[in-house]
Amino acid sequence: MQDLPVDAKRIADIPDDFRPASLGKRADILRKIKEIVPFADFTDPAWGHINGEGFFIEVNLGEDTEVNGFAFHGRGGDLAVGVIADILDHLNLGALDGGNHDNGFFDPERSIESLRKWRAYRDYVVDLSRHQP
Repeated sequence: MQDLPVDAKRIADIPDDFRPASLGKRADILRKIKEIVPFADFTDPAWGHINGEGFFIEVNLGEDTEVNGFAFHGRGGDLAVGVIADILDHLNLGALDGGNHDNGFFDPERSIESLRKWRAYRDYVVDLSRHQP
């Protein structure tokens, strides 16, 4: 998550000389995340955890008081993507998504599809390893 140009629809639309603005104070971002996910655990404010029913999200905000960008690491069920989308909406932020090969931006529908493909691949590999001698 970072400040992104509002008119950019894909990574290629971001000018080479674009410099993202600060997102604000880490404490303010944590407070806003907890408005959406009250059970989020920010015992370590640099590396929070959201442990929901069937999903787990790590929130990497870094060590600095002023936040220029941060990352979500979602695992588990589809609800992880919905929680991330709700947080981004509440923070009024966009995000880049390495799993979206079309335009590189976070899109909940595409992200759910990407997560489902990853789970299928993981299950396939785990199943293969169980059948290895």
